[in-house]
Amino acid sequence: MSTVAPYGAWPSPITPELIVAGAASLTDLARWGGSTLWSELRPDEGARCQIVCRDRDGAVRDVLADGFSARTRVHEYGGAAWWLAGEHVVFANWSDQRLYGQRLDVGAVPVPLSAAPDEPHAWRFADGVVTPDGRWTICVREDHSAGAEARNEVVAVPLAPLTGGLGPEAPIVLVSDHDFVAAPRLSPDGTRLAWIAWNHPNMPWDTTELWTADLHIDGALRASASRRVAGHDDESLLQPEWSPSGELHVVSDRSDWWNVYRVGADGELEAVAPIEAEVGVPAWGLGQSRYGFDADGGIVFTFSSGGRARLGRVRAGTGALAVHELDDVALNALRVAGDSVAAIASRVDGEPEVVRYDLAGAVADREVLRRARDLGLPPGMVSSAEPVEFVGSGGLATYAYVYAPTNAEVVAPSDELPPLLVLSHGGPTGSASASFNLAVQFWTSRGFMVADVDYGGSTGYGRRYRQRLAGAWGVVDVDDCCAIAEHLVAEGRVDPERLAIRGGSAGGYTTLSALAFRDVFRAGANHFGVADLAALARDTHKFESRYLDGLVGPWPQAQATYDERSPLQHADRLSCPVITLQGLEDQIVPPNQSEMLVAALDANGIPHAYLAFEGEQHGFRQASTIKRALTAELYFYGRVFGFEPAGDIEPVAIVHEDRLR
Repeated sequence: MSTVAPYGAWPSPITPELIVAGAASLTDLARWGGSTLWSELRPDEGARCQIVCRDRDGAVRDVLADGFSARTRVHEYGGAAWWLAGEHVVFANWSDQRLYGQRLDVGAVPVPLSAAPDEPHAWRFADGVVTPDGRWTICVREDHSAGAEARNEVVAVPLAPLTGGLGPEAPIVLVSDHDFVAAPRLSPDGTRLAWIAWNHPNMPWDTTELWTADLHIDGALRASASRRVAGHDDESLLQPEWSPSGELHVVSDRSDWWNVYRVGADGELEAVAPIEAEVGVPAWGLGQSRYGFDADGGIVFTFSSGGRARLGRVRAGTGALAVHELDDVALNALRVAGDSVAAIASRVDGEPEVVRYDLAGAVADREVLRRARDLGLPPGMVSSAEPVEFVGSGGLATYAYVYAPTNAEVVAPSDELPPLLVLSHGGPTGSASASFNLAVQFWTSRGFMVADVDYGGSTGYGRRYRQRLAGAWGVVDVDDCCAIAEHLVAEGRVDPERLAIRGGSAGGYTTLSALAFRDVFRAGANHFGVADLAALARDTHKFESRYLDGLVGPWPQAQATYDERSPLQHADRLSCPVITLQGLEDQIVPPNQSEMLVAALDANGIPHAYLAFEGEQHGFRQASTIKRALTAELYFYGRVFGFEPAGDIEPVAIVHEDRLR
């Protein structure tokens, strides 16, 4: 028989301890011979990023020696921190950001490949490939040693130390005349180099260029005859790749959708398989892989449609397209070998897995290489994503995933409606997802309804949808987050007096703006969010230093708009309780943003709580932080909305708590 308990107060087996115990975020993936390798970011190991190898015989083992972690600080968001060099792995080590190499054998010891810079962490490496002769690795380096703004370059690093040769040595600079570079890729014969470049004030999802150069090895390594192959204003190019026969390909959004194109000899782009769906995703992290080549030179790519992942295969010669519909929500880190594809698969009913699909037959056979954790959840505990279309800013169709309160062991009183928690994703050039998220289930299993909003400006719906936020950050996103709450209230699905909004980073800005400039929500949770747009424009790191030019307006010319849209400049309009959580080593949204906000809330007598975490950067990765942040937020909502959360939860100090009632 089910227990009766108020919404929000439901007991749940999805505890913070369950969320972090043995958890691992799966990121990059590679294949070598019969082995598959991937990386796992492990909160219960202090956010260490370990490389894991599944050998041909199915044995699974950790690769990196104790004390090493494959994680890079390039662009602050990192990505592509390791790659293979035959029977070796080359990786950027988190603690010193130097480049190391290590044999894949059990018990192997890493050796440094890059010389130590004069200042710690001054050189940061990512997104590499290895020359066909195995003598060099070519990768992105971010150089912080020469002035206020880092230099982003394509460099070559000798691999001689891997085989007992001299080293480590200083990198050789091959490309250095762009503000940003990404995805250096070599032709099969090693004579041509391709890469993506862009310059301020563009972001990689706005305007990028495809470049190539001739590569020469004559005692050292050098590049010559650099030329821009493709790219124009208002076109985003991603993931250049060379086919086995030496044809260059790239992802472009010139049709409104990120699709795969073949680059002709004259630089013209020819669509390989035009579809109204996104093959590409925004390049927040380096090294994203969404397509590859089979042994015959055919192209295999992934995209999502209708909340499910698809695999498209274009046959070499005929150009015929076959589409395999999958049960997964999305595939990432796609790697193709022959008729098989390995990828990190997001699921609707469980955590991500490393999978291999065999495409030889009419049906794609799925094999799990790395299973998700057995969470041991009883039946009826998982809330599935419900796609919802609603009228958003400007009367336009807008989208969200809604999760109903779900707990088979508890029911709420018949006269009660659930509280709503609106999720404002980060970026803001990002997206919501229908994939299983245990942190979302933490809320739904306690009696919250959750709405994950793909506000205008989100990705996954084409370039035009993405550009809804051009010059309109703090307006369109806020309108849409308020609109989904009002939509669910109008349908009688949630309690209009218990509406909350939460978000991290850019989502934290949307959260604070909704609380300051609208009168819809009754509480909010700000995770390392932007409170002052002008401070962000002045203080943030290089990658995002001109991001706001497109989202708000050029700085400082548009200062009036920055002030108008900054929640901190209108703190007197923040009238409902706010909890703020901040990492003290955050270089993207520095702690002073949260500290200024908290001071303003205190001065205005607004109930609030503030938790700051040592050793955390932009986004929480340590197990202790994740657990404390979740329970603190739940406790806070309980005090604001008048319910007693189930379980033994450590209280949070709420300043001006006496004003909650």
